[in-house]
Amino acid sequence: MAKFDDKDLRERLTDMQYQVTQGHGTERAFTGEYNDNKRDGKYLCVVCGAHLFDSDSKYDSRSGWPSFTDVAVEGNIAETIDNSLGMQRTEVHCSNCDAHQGHVFPDGPGPSGLRYCINSASLDFKPSEDEDK
Repeated sequence: MAKFDDKDLRERLTDMQYQVTQGHGTERAFTGEYNDNKRDGKYLCVVCGAHLFDSDSKYDSRSGWPSFTDVAVEGNIAETIDNSLGMQRTEVHCSNCDAHQGHVFPDGPGPSGLRYCINSASLDFKPSEDEDK
């Protein structure tokens, strides 16, 4: 697993990115940069650059956070049980660097029935080459 120096992370991440990825925080609903993003491209871990989600699995869940029906690369997302806030949820984090991303819920559309509810602050969006033209 990739390890990053805390001082380096504090210097290169915004306060919100650091709070979300390192402190298991959550940005306020409907405030994230990528919630309404409809461009084609890849969503990468803001900490290490691992490819986590693609725009073709993104959908409007009306939850206020970017939501995806599937991961881009099998194995790049890891799950742990989160018992905070008086409820049990499944937390998702980058398997490469352990950065907190958000949670996955069993109420999504499509064959998997999953909704990966992800913080914009934990992501870096890279538009597809076609999108750049």
